[in-house]
This record gives sequence, structure tokens and C-alpha cells, in this order.
Amino acid sequence: MRSFWLEPFLWIHLAGLATVPIWLELCWLGLAVGDPVFPVWLEIFLVATVGIAPVLWMQLSRPFNIFSILAVALKPSQLTLNQRRLLSQFKSPANQLVAVLAAGFMLWVLWLIYQAAPLAATVTPLPPEWRFAGLLIAALAFLASNLFLQIPLSVARVLLTNEAAFSATQPCSAEQIPQQFTIPGVQVNQILPPEISETSAISPNPLEPINAAIEAPASSD
Repeated sequence: MRSFWLEPFLWIHLAGLATVPIWLELCWLGLAVGDPVFPVWLEIFLVATVGIAPVLWMQLSRPFNIFSILAVALKPSQLTLNQRRLLSQFKSPANQLVAVLAAGFMLWVLWLIYQAAPLAATVTPLPPEWRFAGLLIAALAFLASNLFLQIPLSVARVLLTNEAAFSATQPCSAEQIPQQFTIPGVQVNQILPPEISETSAISPNPLEPINAAIEAPASSD
């Protein structure tokens, strides 16, 4: 097992992938409201622009700082050396390529959803006259689906990094993190409980926390 797999924030954000179908279904229901008021290409363009462009721009220019949950984020000064190495991995060309490919994939998915929207016309909760509201809901839901796809995919790509490449990664400077990454919410000194933070601390030897736990009772006698 790679040592950085012990970092809980990686797995927390990877789990966000499970919400993508929910957001896409909400987008589908929004597109099913009423009849098109604009040409098909224009409606798809508007929803795609709102849904894809902000997230893609973020991932290409200032990647999402994974050391955050909801509206709180760890202060850059609180990040360990290896956590800053992980952040450097999110700035790699490989992650940027993943972001572009994911955006193209989601554009294709939006086209399929738009084509299938009439099938949901009888189950969408809004009346047909609310087409503009439906488009707004679809755009915001598509934005959320892109966010919860792009971040887990970037995490998955980092998880595939081999141990040697990770160890050779130049860590980000704590002072540069606010300029190089998107940090959501309020910055705090701690998010996860101390017990989780301590047992999941990244070390060169991934078995070190286990060995320490085994040897602790013996040393206390």
C-alpha cells in the first residue's frame, strides 16, 4: 500500500463520485420542464457553459484544495510536508488532462440527457410554464455534477501515483497555496478528530502506525 493512501481527505473527496448520478437526474428533470424556448444548441450551450466552464477553469488554473470539507478548510500552515506534496500532484499536467477529458465526457452526457428529457416530462415537479426555472435548475445541477466528478477523478489520478514519484514530488510552499489553489470556506487549524489525524498521518513506512500500536502495550509494561 502506498503511504499517502493513509490520507483520509483523499478518500472523503473520492466518495463524492457517488453523488454524480443524483445531480444528473436533477439536471434531467430540469430540462424536462416545458418546451424549449431557445434553439436546442443554445439551451445546451447555456447549461454546458454554467456547468462545465467554472469547474474546468478551477481545475486547470487553481485546483480545488482537497484539505477541506464543506465550508471549512485547513490553514496552509497546518499542512504537513507530505500533504503539500499531495497538493503539488494536483497541479500536474496529468491532472489537467484528466480535467479536460472529463469536461468533454460531461458535454456528451449533457447531450444524451437533453435528448432524453421528454421522457421525464410527466414526472418533473414544475409546470410547463416554468421552462426558465427548469433551465436554471438544470444548469446548477449540472454544475454540481461536474464538481463532484472532476474532484474525485483528480483524486483517483493522484492515488495511482507510485511511491517513488510521490516521494520525489516537490511540496508546495505554504505561502503559495492560497494563490495556487481554490480554498473554500473558513480556514481552521483542525477539521478531523485528533485520533483520525494522528493515526492517518503520512509516514515513509505505511506500516509504522500499525507497528507503533502493537508495540505500545509492550513498552508500557
